[in-house]
Amino acid sequence: MAFRTHCPKFGQWQEALGRAFTDIDFASYRRFFPDIQRLLTGLGYNEDKMVSRLFGESRMLFHDPFNGRHIDIFFDELHFSHTVPLAGRLEADSPTLPLAELLLEKMQIVQINEKDLIDTLMLLREHPIGETDDETIQASIITGLTSRDWGLWRTVTGNLSLLKDYLPKYSQLADPDRLIVAERIDLVQQRIDEAPKSVQWRLRARIGDRVKWYEDVEDLAGR
Repeated sequence: MAFRTHCPKFGQWQEALGRAFTDIDFASYRRFFPDIQRLLTGLGYNEDKMVSRLFGESRMLFHDPFNGRHIDIFFDELHFSHTVPLAGRLEADSPTLPLAELLLEKMQIVQINEKDLIDTLMLLREHPIGETDDETIQASIITGLTSRDWGLWRTVTGNLSLLKDYLPKYSQLADPDRLIVAERIDLVQQRIDEAPKSVQWRLRARIGDRVKWYEDVEDLAGR
């Protein structure tokens, strides 16, 4: 829903490309954990106690017993195959995460699926790459993380290449739209490549793919 909210011009791509919705994701700060727990329980959602025990106060999952919806809530960070910190970033945009974090939310997933690719294509068509959070994907947020974490760099750059490879598959998209998305993918990749890398990044890069660089992601809502 966050991607649709931020893409009023190209939000129809989700329907055109067959994107289905299965759950709703939220992000908050850990200090609001008990308030959110009380709120959703009071609204009739069932807390998944196993998820709460597994993740502590970093993640909660609620199930809607009547409509089959799932609400996934992340606290202080987005954690899938990698970790994207959210400290001080939730205030940068409303009512969703900033666009850079929305992009990283998808591009950090190693076993990325088609709905994530569709959301990212739509986001990149709607918004330019720049150095602000004002309806812009702030490149420095992305490069600041990928320049310190080789594993995140490996996954994000791999998914950007995959995303570009997928573009010709979607015949529903006009050629000018595909061209703009491809140019923005290239620009993000260029900014990532040009950013100075940390010593830790360079040391991990020597090891490369010989050692696993990501965490496996469990489909908690589908358990």
